This record gives sequence, structure tokens and C-alpha cells, in this order.
Amino acid sequence: MEGAEEEARVQCPVCLRELPGADINSHLDRCLQAGDAEAEPGSSPPSKRPRLAAAPPGTQAQGEPEEARPAAASPRVFSLFHKGRGGGQSPGAAGGRSGAGREEAAVKPEKGSSASAAAGGGASLAQKLEGQPLAERLRPDTLGDYVGQERVLGAQTLLRSLLESHEIPSLILWGPPGCGKTTLAHIIANSSKKNGTRFVTLSATSAKTNDVRDVISQAQNEKRLFKRKTILFIDEIHRFNKSQQDTFLPHVECGTVTLIGATTENPSFQVNAALLSRCRVIVLEKLSVEAMEAILMRAVRSLGVRVLGQGDQHGSSATGSSSESSEFPVYIEEKALKTLAYLCDGDARTGLNGLQLAVQARLAVGKTTPLNITKGDSADGILITEEHVKEGLQRSHILYDRAGEEHYNCISALHKSMRGSDENASLYWLARMLEGGEDPLYVARRLVRFASEDIGLADPLALTQAVAAYQGCHFIGMPECEVILAQCVVYFARAPKSIEVYRAYGNVKECLRMHTGPLPPVPLHLRNAPTRLMKNLGYGKGYKYNPMYKEPVEQDYLPEELKGTDFFKERKT
Repeated sequence: MEGAEEEARVQCPVCLRELPGADINSHLDRCLQAGDAEAEPGSSPPSKRPRLAAAPPGTQAQGEPEEARPAAASPRVFSLFHKGRGGGQSPGAAGGRSGAGREEAAVKPEKGSSASAAAGGGASLAQKLEGQPLAERLRPDTLGDYVGQERVLGAQTLLRSLLESHEIPSLILWGPPGCGKTTLAHIIANSSKKNGTRFVTLSATSAKTNDVRDVISQAQNEKRLFKRKTILFIDEIHRFNKSQQDTFLPHVECGTVTLIGATTENPSFQVNAALLSRCRVIVLEKLSVEAMEAILMRAVRSLGVRVLGQGDQHGSSATGSSSESSEFPVYIEEKALKTLAYLCDGDARTGLNGLQLAVQARLAVGKTTPLNITKGDSADGILITEEHVKEGLQRSHILYDRAGEEHYNCISALHKSMRGSDENASLYWLARMLEGGEDPLYVARRLVRFASEDIGLADPLALTQAVAAYQGCHFIGMPECEVILAQCVVYFARAPKSIEVYRAYGNVKECLRMHTGPLPPVPLHLRNAPTRLMKNLGYGKGYKYNPMYKEPVEQDYLPEELKGTDFFKERKT
């Protein structure tokens, strides 16, 4: 009997004890439950690894036989039960700890969100301003939230109708920074995703030709296999050279991709003519002051900052979020918003980032000395004034690109203002260029040209003035040379104007261009004769040396075919 009983004993896979085969099932349940008891609240957290060492003494349950307490006495866990589908636990353990797991899940978020709980249950203003820039966070997702560009995207316009009907042609978005080019592409992306169209974004500042080819290859597969359209947005497309832009030509032509390019440069100079003919150029203008005020007001409302206008008194926040999420509510003067809308010069990104900088700066001061009342601060909260906004921007944002469209626009305006004898406008456009970072020597070279082209013989000293200004700029540089250029510009604006020489020389060039056949030879009497052979050929024969005569000398100096031609007379076109 003892031999048979010895053969019927089975080893427990958890605690490795040998038990009678009839008792193994009940023992296994008790063994697993005893292992779960260690995960009860108040005990040490369970180890993620299998426990192979003996438990410390004193952990046995009272009133339980030694045989029934195997896990407590020797808590060895078989590895099979730690590789189950319950995230490293046996199915029985997972079921037994479901309540404890919910408690841990409830405790952990509380620990991780202690800052937000201390802030009153909602995100504070400082937390809202952390992370992404305000301009990126508030980027609209629908055309209804898009502000500005009414001439292009207003009601009943062609482009808006196409966008609302999801019929998007290939576009080139051209406009100054911060006017809404990327935002419009973002809106198209959201709309296309809802319509099942694939939208891919690349930046020409970092993308290579291989990246473009990969996107086009994927677009071809999507179109062939799933009949799915692809829209490819290229930001700063003018950064691609001519050969890189040629990559798009056949695929835009056949409709493999719909190209949307954004650029701050004139597409006439920076984009291939062949690619331009396949795309519609949309000109976006810089935002008006009214549009900038609307954008800033939307940002203020989203942050929970109250705007103080005429008749407003300090109190609770207009939206309630500021007073709930921070100890002191934040206010901003209406005049400060208007000033910011003017100073950002139609650049929404500059305006929103300037607002963010001003708010963050005042919050930092408010956190360090929240109870001190200083000039510009309110006892009821933190006040952002016009001076704070100006301090954040430092100066008016001047839109000027030395190598772009604005470069040529400003020099043209300066030239035409001096030609029109408007000294105030001339000084203004000069300052726009110099304060925007233009090379003073470039301006000085243009003044040298202006002295002969527009003033000419009406004031021969103008050319001397221009050359002296150029040399002065070369000697001392900026910013000292700005007054030299200003003096020269005012001199030219006040000087009498004459285009007699400029027009006469233009007539000569036209005569040469319109001449048919070989050009007439130089008359023999006007030719130089340094050798005897030339003299024998008649070079210089019959030439009258004018200083040898007291009276005016009658002599022809033009070729025979052009005798009597007067280039100073206005020629008929």
C-alpha cells in the first residue's frame, strides 16, 4: 500500500511539493490564491520576475496547516504562469487582481496629474502656453475659422467653391510670411482626409529628390490599386532648383498627384514656367489690421484672458478658465491688442508669438511677486499693457527680403519717388530698405544710375554727388552711412530732372537694332592712320582738325546712310 501511495503522489508545479494525486487540484487553487494574497494593499508591490527565494518568516496565514500554506512558506512561482496573455500574469492571477489593478490605475493618474489637480482641476494658463507655439496650436481646421484673404477665399469665390466641393486643382500659394499659406494647406489636408484623399507634406528645405520620387511612386500605386487621389504639399517650393521642379511635371500633367506649393518668392522668377502653366497661382496678401485683431481676439479667448476696454473693471475672467486654473486672473488691455495688430505688419505668426511672449513674461513676474503692486499691475490680477507688448516685439516687424520680391518693389518705389520729386516718400522707402537690412552699397549704386538717367544734364553735379555718396558708404558702412544716403536721396528728389541723354541713347540703341544688312563702315576721314600703309589707303584723308580753325568747321561725322539723323528728337514709334 505504501508503494502504491508513493507512486500516486504528484509534484505541484507552483511550490514543487509532492502531494497525493487526489489532492493536487484543490492544493493548486489554494497555492495560487496564497500567491495572490501577497499583492493585497498594504504589502510590498509584487515583483515582475518569478519569485524563487523563500518568503521572509512571519508571512504565514494563521489557522492553516503547513501543507496548505506552500506558497507562503516557499513562494516559488512556476514561470509558465508568468508568460500568459495577461501581461506577465497567469489567468487566475489576472482575474484575482482585477480589483487591485483598477485601484492602481486610479492611483497612478492622480500621482501624475498632481500639478493640474493643484491648479483647480483644469490646465493653467502657463500650461496652455507650454509646448507648441501659439501660432501652431491655434491653426484653424476649417474654412469657417479661416480669417482674412476675402478676395481669394470669400463667399462665392471660385477657389472656395472648389475647396468645398473637394475638387482641388494644382495650386501655387504665393504670399508674404504669416498670411495663411500653410494654414490653408492644413485645412485642405483635413478636408481631403475626410474625403478619402491621401495628403502628403514635404518641405523643400529638407526634402530631397528621392523623397519626392518615393511619394510619387506611392501615389501611382494608390491610384492604380485603390483609385485613391494624392495631394502633395511642398512648403517653400522655391527652395527646389529647376531640375528638382521638373520632377513634378509629368505627374502633375497626368493627374498622378495634385501639387500644392507654398512660396514667399515671386513664382515668375522662382518656379519653372512649365510647372506654372500646370498650376493656378493664388496670390495671398498680408493680413489687414482688422483680420489681425480677429485672430488675436480668438487667441485671447482660447487662453481665458480677459480684454479690458473702456468701462471695464477688474473682476473674474470673461470665460472663467483663467480664474479657475490660476491663482491670479490675467488681463490684457484692448489698446495692447490693437497695437500688436499694427506692429506685426500683417504677419499672424509674428502677432500670435508676440502675444505669447508678452503673456509668459507677465506670468513669470506674477509668479515671483504675486502680491506686489507695481506700475501696470492690478491688485485683482496680472495686467498686460501696451508697453509690455512693445517690449516683447522690440520694434515694428519690417517685411523685407534682400533677395526676393520686396527687394525689387522697394527700390522701384524709391526710384519713382525721387523721379516724382517727393522727398518725404523718397526718405521713407530708403529707410524701409536700410532698416530691413539692405546693403547700402546697392542703394548707392542705384543712385549713381539715377543721377545720369533721370537728372542728367539738368544738374551735372548730381553724378558727382552720387559717386561721393557711394565712396562714403564704402568708407564708413552702416549705420553711419545712412545719413549720407539720405542726403543724396533728398538732393536728387529736389534736383531738376532731364532724361534728354537717356532718351537719346535709347534712340541710338533702337537705330542699331532696327538696322538691316551690314552696319555702315566708319568714314575714311574719321579713321586713325598710325602706319604708312593706312595713310596710303586714305585713312584720315580730308579730316579737319577743329582747334586749327577759328570758325566752326563743316564736317560729317555720321556714316553716309545716317546723315542728318538727330537722336535727340523724339522718335516716332
